[in-house]
Amino acid sequence: MYTACLFCNKPLGRNESIEAFPVGGRLAFDARMGRLWVVCPRCERWNLTPLEERWEAIEQAERFFRDTRRRVSTDNIGLAKLRDGTTLVRIGEPLRPEFAAWRYGDQFGRRRRRQMLMAGAGLTGVGALIAGGVAAGVSIGGFGWMIGQAMTTLIHGSPDSVVATIRTANQGVVQVRRRHLAETVIGPGEAGGLSIDLRFRNGAGHFEGREAERIAAIVVPKVNRYGGNRGLIAAAVQEIEAMGSADAFLRRLAKLAATTARPLQPRRRSRWWGSASSREIAKHGLFALPGRQRLALEMALHEEAERRAMQGELDLLEEAWREAEEIAAISDSLLVPASIDSRVAKLKLSE
Repeated sequence: MYTACLFCNKPLGRNESIEAFPVGGRLAFDARMGRLWVVCPRCERWNLTPLEERWEAIEQAERFFRDTRRRVSTDNIGLAKLRDGTTLVRIGEPLRPEFAAWRYGDQFGRRRRRQMLMAGAGLTGVGALIAGGVAAGVSIGGFGWMIGQAMTTLIHGSPDSVVATIRTANQGVVQVRRRHLAETVIGPGEAGGLSIDLRFRNGAGHFEGREAERIAAIVVPKVNRYGGNRGLIAAAVQEIEAMGSADAFLRRLAKLAATTARPLQPRRRSRWWGSASSREIAKHGLFALPGRQRLALEMALHEEAERRAMQGELDLLEEAWREAEEIAAISDSLLVPASIDSRVAKLKLSE
């Protein structure tokens, strides 16, 4: 049974209510379609569960949902809180706008609030630094440029932060920094689907079809780090609705992005000036897409992946979960000194 988020590779947590699937503290389920999701407590994204682990869990979740008094419901979607703190989201037969409001409204809304709080706290710290400097008689002009850069980084994020670790078919495991997203573009693939030219640490790669969609599904949320309000989410849903399907939207956006979202050209890092600034990054590559299209892209990529998984390709979903566990293990090992690993190995042998 897998326990890491498919998208951010962080632990999904546990619950004590659903014996058939004790993973996650927030579960969403659709009994009619046979779908069960675990909502990641960190990135808020919905992880569709593999085939053999969902049916009994859905039955238990349905029973708990009906038995609990702490619930709110519309005709199509309901929310219930169980005694152990587990939250259940029951999906009926909603139209796309209603489903998107529940699935992405909560996700994008929380993401937006979290980033604004973090940026606000950072700006408060910068303000205190300025006030302290003035009180000490230091000229603001002396370090004004540095303060400006710090404030820009707080808002847009550090260009050199690692935002994703991805396993690729030909390049192995690669690390993507925030500045690489400005050097990354999507476009139409040779077979008519999506392609992505991905920049990553010490290299670049061109990916097509399903692998391109999988990679895009991982990196696009990093571009959408500020989420969106209700109006922007509604506009994103309308972008998909206007094309009739998520697949049709992806094809159209791929063609549009190929001509409008130009990549930032990589440049050699300087000892004094570093790489591209946060302001430059915000105008290129994946960041250059309008906000509503970026949110719609994230939605459409998830919908297409799940549609294929539910059409008999659940082995791909199993593979994705295994990969998430592997990446999580790799990420954890990067933080552990080799001496600790060696010591643990010796202790296991002595048992």
